[in-house]
Amino acid sequence: MLPLKCTNSTISQTLGFLQEAGRSRQECVVLWLGRRHETHIEVCEVLHPLQNAHADMFHLPPASMNKIMEYLRQNRIMIAAQVHSHPKQAFHSPADDIWAIIRHVGAVSIVLPDFALHTTLSTFLHDAAFFNLSPENRWIKAPDNVLGIE
Repeated sequence: MLPLKCTNSTISQTLGFLQEAGRSRQECVVLWLGRRHETHIEVCEVLHPLQNAHADMFHLPPASMNKIMEYLRQNRIMIAAQVHSHPKQAFHSPADDIWAIIRHVGAVSIVLPDFALHTTLSTFLHDAAFFNLSPENRWIKAPDNVLGIE
C-alpha cells in the first residue's frame, strides 16, 4: 500500500468544496486524482464531481461516474482517494462502506467531521479519519503515514 503525497493547495481546495456544501448542512465528496510512482501516489488534482447530496449522504449519478471515468482515461490518471464530510463524527459508516467510489485493495477514504466546517489547513491531519480498503473488502483504519503533505 503506497502512501499519498499532496500539497497544501490540494487540502485548501478540498476544504473549500466540503465547507461550501457544509454551510448548507450537506455532505460532500471530493476526489483526489493522481499518479502512481514507485514509492508513493502523487495527488495532482482535486475533482468535485456532480453529486446529489443531503445532510447524511451523497450519491454520484451514473452520468457523473461516466464523466469521471472518461476524464481518468483521457488524462491517464487514477482516483488516489475519496474525501468526504459527515455531519458529526468522522468514521466510515455502513453507507460509506457500500457506496464507496473506489474499491481496490489499499484504496484511501478520508472522512472529515462536522461538514468540515471547523477544519483548517493546520488541523486537517488531526481532524480527518483515514481508512484503507482491506483484502477482505473491509474499510479499516489506515496507518498514520498514509498521507504526506509537501
